[in-house]
Amino acid sequence: MIRIYIVYFSGFGHTKVQAEAVQRGAASVNGTETVLLTTDQATERLDELDDADAIIFGTPTYMGNISAEMKKFMEVGAKKWFTLAWKDKIAGAFTNSSSFSGDKLNTLMGLVINAMQHGMIYVGTGMFPAANLPNTMNSVEGPGHEAHNRVGSFIGPMAASFQVDAAQAPPVGDRETAELYGARVAEITLQFARGRQ
Repeated sequence: MIRIYIVYFSGFGHTKVQAEAVQRGAASVNGTETVLLTTDQATERLDELDDADAIIFGTPTYMGNISAEMKKFMEVGAKKWFTLAWKDKIAGAFTNSSSFSGDKLNTLMGLVINAMQHGMIYVGTGMFPAANLPNTMNSVEGPGHEAHNRVGSFIGPMAASFQVDAAQAPPVGDRETAELYGARVAEITLQFARGRQ
């Protein structure tokens, strides 16, 4: 049995929806236990993360960057860097913003760098843009809200919630993208754990 932690911050509820989708996806893989923690909870339970097989980080993109709450968690987590406590754990990341871009790539790059600093092994989406609706790539409008990976991110799921309430956004395609990503991280973590054995 592997254990995957999803550590996230959500200011308005949208990234929480995305985090829950990542958790559902990871939990759907046999042999996987998942733990969903806010950054505050993860800070309080920091030593528990030493026993994780994988940690997936999630944050909204605020002003083109990592949220202050996630950054605070990352800085507390730097204590683990000194002993390389998270070295060779699988890592992943996801983000949400109120537009298609919002400079989300910058946020994910910051999370990737954090994982690399810890010596973790990072997993991308492994998914084409509009993976479930590829013909939508042949239109001026492009992929709609039902498309998986509609913004074409290879580094991690990028959701767009615009100014819509968290009960309705991120939309179905972004939620399903997050679920598929959670499952991918779990499958790769299982492969890695079995290889160690």
